Amino acid sequence: MRIARRASAALLLLLLATPAAAQSASSCTPLGQATFVRDNLQELYLWYRDLPDLDPADVASPEEYLDRARLRPLDTTFSYITSRAADEAFYSESQFIGLGITTALIAGELRVLQVFEGSPAAESGLDRGSRIETIDGERVSALIADGRIDSAFGPAEIDRAVALTFVTRSGESGAAAPRKRPVTIPTVSLTKVFAVNGRTVGYLFFRNFVRPSVAALDAAFAALETAGAQELVLDLRYNGGGLVEVARHLGGLIGGTALRDQVFAESRHNDRNRRWNQTLRFGGAASSLRLERLVVIATRASASASELLINGLAPFLPVVIVGDRTYGKPVGQYGLPFCDKVFAPVAFSVVNARGEGDYFDGLPVHCAAADDIGQELGSPEEASLATALDFIATGRCTPPASRLGTRRASPDEPTTRPFGWRALLNAQ
Repeated sequence: MRIARRASAALLLLLLATPAAAQSASSCTPLGQATFVRDNLQELYLWYRDLPDLDPADVASPEEYLDRARLRPLDTTFSYITSRAADEAFYSESQFIGLGITTALIAGELRVLQVFEGSPAAESGLDRGSRIETIDGERVSALIADGRIDSAFGPAEIDRAVALTFVTRSGESGAAAPRKRPVTIPTVSLTKVFAVNGRTVGYLFFRNFVRPSVAALDAAFAALETAGAQELVLDLRYNGGGLVEVARHLGGLIGGTALRDQVFAESRHNDRNRRWNQTLRFGGAASSLRLERLVVIATRASASASELLINGLAPFLPVVIVGDRTYGKPVGQYGLPFCDKVFAPVAFSVVNARGEGDYFDGLPVHCAAADDIGQELGSPEEASLATALDFIATGRCTPPASRLGTRRASPDEPTTRPFGWRALLNAQ
């Protein structure tokens, strides 16, 4: 989850300001940038006592400094550096430069999880469940074996063509060379209603916690309220997080006025910055579903603000997780602009109204289910959604909850891992 540095927009008024201790970049040389990263780690980093004695002059870039300094294994990916333009496009416009797909390695194959509407990938015929065979003429199996699959799609550059061969979910072979361009991610991508044992159940597929999400969530909840939804299945299976304030807003839409002014979350900084600790409270949106229970679909790619939402609601209403255990990121960052980049160091942990946090192993699943890429998202036949609807109908899990302790990911389940803002999506 991210705390934005500026507080000029209405969305950000309740978020933490940047601590006064934050340092500015003295220069934009490699040494100046690495020094900026060192100085802010020493002051803001949640685990600053564990930092190594590393000279900025001994590294070639700020990225190398961060990689060598970060506290492993807790912070292998949480703190990050990205370009300022890409960071602003994602958080302000829900955009990135790419082909418009998210992917995962499943049973040794590269499979498509999502295809964003209107993207180059969608125009090329790729769909959810497609198996990518070659990338720029190289077999995916060879790229995996050589450890090159993570960089196989190339840099995020406008007009860069990527030659692909693939097999769609229905078994049709395809070939295309889509060119990368700005892709807009619809944050609320799907809203549906199901009738389950005489109750109206809303379904909402939510992709990321960014500024455009607020208006999209308001519209979706208004539609669900008009439809008379009495229950909600919130699909966060690929939602790697985003802004804290958006999570707080969504919590208010779910709980309604009953949660107004209740504690949503508390931020806890290191002992140098305890004065920046803050309590965030539910707003209790008037237009809400006022739910007494929430069912969440999650995977190991559900992280950060997704987990903050689940943990923040848990003291006030039952939250049932269907699918798999979440990723495990009970910490947040500040976005610190420098030169043409943004540095986002882990600066605080978060707990709920009961003081519960520290879920580095993820939040546990209640009803195990596969991410069924053989079905479209939102289909009642898709395994995770079918399990969620069955739980609402019967109050029981299938398979039984007693098996969850020894459960392992099956060959049909993706095991994506978020990294920085871009891998909040695992997008290409």
